[in-house]
Formats: sequence, C-alpha cells, structure tokens
Amino acid sequence: MRRASCLVALTAVLAAGCVRSAGAPIVVPAAARTGAPSTATNDASPSDPVASRPGQDAVASGSARPGKPPTGSAAGSATPIATGVRAGGGDATRAVADSVSASDVTREAARMFGAGPPPPVTDTIAAPGAPVWDIDVRSYETRARVEDYVRIFSGRAKSTFEVALQRQTRYGPMIRERLRAKGLPEDLIYLALVESWFNPHAYSRAAAVGMWQFMAGTGRGMGLRVDWWMDERRDPVRSTEAAARLLLGLREQFGSLYLAAAAYNGGSGRVSRGLARHADALDGVEGEDRFFALAEQSYLRPETRDYVPKIIAAALVGGEPARYGVRVEPLPPFAYDTVRAPGGAPLAAVANAAGVPADSVSELNPHLLRGMTPPGDSLWVRVPVGRAAGFEERFSALEPVERRALERIVSKKGQTMLSIAKKQGVTSKQLAWYNPKAAKLRSGALRAGQAIYVPRRDVVALARDIPNPSVERYPRRSTSGGIRRHVVRRGETLSGIAKRYGTSAKTLTKLNGLRSAKIIPGQSLVVSARAATGAKAGAPKASASRARAPKPIVKKPTGTKPAATKPTATKSAAKKPSAR
Repeated sequence: MRRASCLVALTAVLAAGCVRSAGAPIVVPAAARTGAPSTATNDASPSDPVASRPGQDAVASGSARPGKPPTGSAAGSATPIATGVRAGGGDATRAVADSVSASDVTREAARMFGAGPPPPVTDTIAAPGAPVWDIDVRSYETRARVEDYVRIFSGRAKSTFEVALQRQTRYGPMIRERLRAKGLPEDLIYLALVESWFNPHAYSRAAAVGMWQFMAGTGRGMGLRVDWWMDERRDPVRSTEAAARLLLGLREQFGSLYLAAAAYNGGSGRVSRGLARHADALDGVEGEDRFFALAEQSYLRPETRDYVPKIIAAALVGGEPARYGVRVEPLPPFAYDTVRAPGGAPLAAVANAAGVPADSVSELNPHLLRGMTPPGDSLWVRVPVGRAAGFEERFSALEPVERRALERIVSKKGQTMLSIAKKQGVTSKQLAWYNPKAAKLRSGALRAGQAIYVPRRDVVALARDIPNPSVERYPRRSTSGGIRRHVVRRGETLSGIAKRYGTSAKTLTKLNGLRSAKIIPGQSLVVSARAATGAKAGAPKASASRARAPKPIVKKPTGTKPAATKPTATKSAAKKPSAR
C-alpha cells in the first residue's frame, strides 16, 4: 500500500517536471505553487480564448484544446520555465522542466522500488493535448441521452456537425470573448451550435431567427433592433452579446448553468413552475444535477429535456473531433473594421468606397436586410480589416446617384406594383421590400399620389429574401387555452407589468413560479390564464357561433310579395355562451 502511494506521489512529481538526480535541488514550477503567478512562456495575445480562460493559469502541457498545441511548445509539449526556490540557504539555479511520459514513470519506479510491475494507480494525469471544458461534461457523459447524441453528431449527422465546427472556427473567438466578458463559461458556445449550427440566418418554424434563435419580442427585450430594415438577431456580435446577458440573468435566477440553458430553450416560467411543483422530489439535489432531476419528472417538454444532453454531447465531440472521426476545415476569423455610413446608403457604395467586393460587406453585415443602411440616421457598418482609413473622403467623392439607394416616384391612377416594377427592371416582390406601407385599393391598384421608392439594381442584388422580421409564431398550446404572455423589456418591473394587465405582482409570481419579484429582459411571463382555468371544456365562444351563422339572403323585391323567411341560425347565434 505504501508502495502504491509513493508511486502516486512520484507520478505527480514527475508530471510537474521537478525530479532531479540525487543531491540536486528540487525546482518547483511557479504555477504549481498556490497563489503564485505562472512564469510559463506564452506568446498568445490577451484575447486568445485558451490563453486567457477565466480561472486558469497560462497554457501548459496537458491543458490545451485538441488541435491547438500550447503556445511556446515544440512538437506539442510545453516547456514552462520554473523558478528556483531556496535550498540549504542558497539559491537554486533555474531549470527547465522536461515532459514526462509513461515510460519515464515506469523507469523511475523501477529505480526506486526495484524491478517488477508497479501496483495499479487510480490517480490519472491528463496527457498533453487532452481536452479541457469549463462546463461539467464528464459527470454526465455516460447518460443515455448524452451518448445517443454523441452517436448522432459523430454518425448520421457528422457532415452537418463538421460544417458547424467549421463555422465555429470563424465565429468562435468572438463568441468566447463575449461569454468570458460576462463571466460565463466559454463552452456555452455549444448552445449556439445546438440552436443553429452557428448559422446567422437560421430560421425556425416558430420564427426564431439567428445564431442564438431569438424570437422578435425577446430580441427587442434584450436591446436588439428588429424591424423591416434591420434584424440584429442575424448579427453574430450583437446577438451573442444579447444571449450572454440573457444567460447570465438566467443563471443568477436559477443558480445552475444547465437550468439556465433549459430556461433559454423552454422559458424561465416553465422551469420555475417545474421546480416549485416538484420541490419535494428535488429536495437535497444540488448544482447541475437539479436539471437532470427535474428532467426525470416528465414535466419539461421533450425538446427541453434533450436540450442539455445535446449541449454536453456537442461539447464532447467538439472538444475531441479527431477521436470521433470529425474533420474540421478552419475558416478565417470574423474580424472587421467599422465605418460610419449615412442612412439610405447602398452597401455596394460602402464597398466601393472601402475598395472591397460588395459581397464581403454584405457578409460582415448580415443584419442589414435590404442591401442598404436603413433610412434615417447614419449607421456603423463593418468593412474588412484595414479598409476603414480614408472611407469618408472616398464615399463623399462618389456620384450622388451612387450614394442614394432609392429613387422616389409618385404613383399614378391605375398603376400597380407589377406595372411599376416591370418599368424599373425589378420584380413586384422586390419593389414591395422597399414599400412595406404602400396603400392599395380593393382592385389591387396603388392609391394614386403616394410616394413609391424604387431601389437601385445593385441594392436589390444584396437584399435578403426573408419573411417579415416581426412575425412570431407560437405553438397552439400557448394561445388555445386563453393564456396570455408578456415579454419583459428593459426597465420593466413585475409590479408595473401587473398593473398594465390589471392583476397583482403576487398573482404573476404565483402564475410563473417565481421565487422573487426579480425579472430580466427577454423573459416571457404568463400574465393571464383566466380562460384556461375558468372556461368549461368544449364551451362555444360567441364569436365562433356568429362566424358559423349564415347570412340571411335578401332578394330584391319583384312583382309579387315574397314570403317572409326567418333565418334560423340568427337566433342561435345571439345566445350567450354557457361559460366565458
């Protein structure tokens, strides 16, 4: 037993690189001493997500992400310079720690303990290049649903997963930096992978949009601009900042990262009510185990129950892609400079003034929907790195017609969107993108005398053919029972929302299973459920009865007096419903 414990100690000492020949001073790496700053050589910049991970020292052997050797290393092994400590009253000389292999441990054990196989050792040391996560994946990697999604991501969905990891090489540094700035684990990046495969233009059946899949109301509540001209849910930077704020608030609310992720997917109200309803079953369960304990109660929707297992599985495969046969082809990082462009400016003109292809400006600004800056105030626009200098002078030197995205004409009697579009060389659908409020007559013709804006062709070429950004489609279950919801906006309070809907803060707290009156922007609250609790099942609504009642047929009088007929459905339609 003593031999085994000695071998464990020896292994740890060897891994620290501090075993020396007899009589030599023991040199302890500074990073191994509690509270001592690391002196490891590291050429990484402060913004490097690996080098400046919160709560970690500088990158050393065994702590780097797969595929990225530690900075200052040769052949994948780091060489931290250890600071000598005093031994026998004199200063020890500096020494360089050597990397330690399993064979080194075996040879040293044979020298100290004699020949023969060493006893088994339970303590393990991460090999160089072993993955490191800042969310807890190891505790849950053997759960059935996690294993299922690991097989899916590395099996039938491998090609899609490889595309997602390729996009991660482009957006990952920016996302990790924003998460780190909010004090969140950087591996929450895999939440965006699960949501959208890192696609800024992802669009769900419920009309959730962007890399982080915000609904329009939630996005506005988190400070994003969502309108006809601009949708910042598609902006990788702005949407990431909004998602980090939302996740931070949810983690503070629930005290658990995985419960926060579940609330991000299924709504904080549902998670709060689930915790309250199943409080006895969750009694004594702490930390991230609380999510899995709640998931076992069959209260959360299947999508939400599988949401955290998907994130863990994505982190496992994404952290060790080679292990699962997943290949990652890197892309250039999402980097840019910004310039100030006037309202109503074509992106093509911005690109011309910056001296770059128009597509590159469009790709850096996926939130600009119509191939132009929104009408009105000036706006910061992204351009490739190094192309901002002198932009204002070059833009001002362009022809006035080139700097103007839209031409204003006045509609005439009998004109339609189609007739104007044909004359201007665009389609009627494209023309409608720039005239969302155009008034039409019942005949389909435009009301005469109104302003119609015609886009330049290079503006249309960079416009995005997308649904109305303000559209939201919630599942039927959200409205069929008479449940009314409110998305919290910045500056709102629970008491203020309660007053707006004619109820009390205490009632809202109970309806939503809240532990306190604290709410966060973007949070969806149930503000009324009267119809869901007070109506009898199957009771007809008055409006529905009236809709089914046929209109009485009125005939023009003829030579003979028509027989009076009384519509039978009219009387039934006037009856009051049995329950409200």
